[in-house]
Amino acid sequence: MTQWVEREGQRPVPRKVVEVLPDGTETKLGVWVSNTRARRDRLSAEQIDALRELGVEWA
Repeated sequence: MTQWVEREGQRPVPRKVVEVLPDGTETKLGVWVSNTRARRDRLSAEQIDALRELGVEWA
């Protein structure tokens, strides 16, 4: 998510977005964001704080 925010700013992450991480692995960022948002009530305080620091409005 950090890469997305640095590159795209606060634009919403489309569900189809796949990010290539620095180690070369790929992650389906759009799916992750969607799932995390839907399950935000299960996130720890630290996880919510990290998302808020990135400017995620729903966190």
